[in-house]
Amino acid sequence: MTLSVFSDEYFMGEALKEAHKAKDADEVPIGAVIVCRNQIIARGHNLTERLNDVTAHAEMQAFTAASEFLGGKYLKDCTLYVTLEPCVMCAGASQWTQIAKIVMGAMDEKRGFTKYSHEILHPKTRIITGIREEECAALLTEFFRKKR
Repeated sequence: MTLSVFSDEYFMGEALKEAHKAKDADEVPIGAVIVCRNQIIARGHNLTERLNDVTAHAEMQAFTAASEFLGGKYLKDCTLYVTLEPCVMCAGASQWTQIAKIVMGAMDEKRGFTKYSHEILHPKTRIITGIREEECAALLTEFFRKKR
């Protein structure tokens, strides 16, 4: 599969690279990147085990890095690419950042924010789902199968 730079599939591939970093560190393999004007400005992957911090999700790491890169807390011109649907905490944080768009790989039927409400997001945030969904889901399935 040839992926053009600046496509949702390409940037989700970059989020998958972050998810693999998490897997290699024995963390739940979720990865995220934040893109602004077709440039990756932040990367993150789960660090909850390493930091012993339940809030150290991939999205939270990426939000912090993006805000630092931009020098401000608002991500109005940015897109979050994340391999798994954000939880309520991360969706709530995305609202505070006013991020323009969230692109998700796999859906999280157990803990994803859409189970509760789409209104958790900022009203202007657009959502795209299912980008490289099978790859994202397979990575998580394999990880948890090995854990059991």
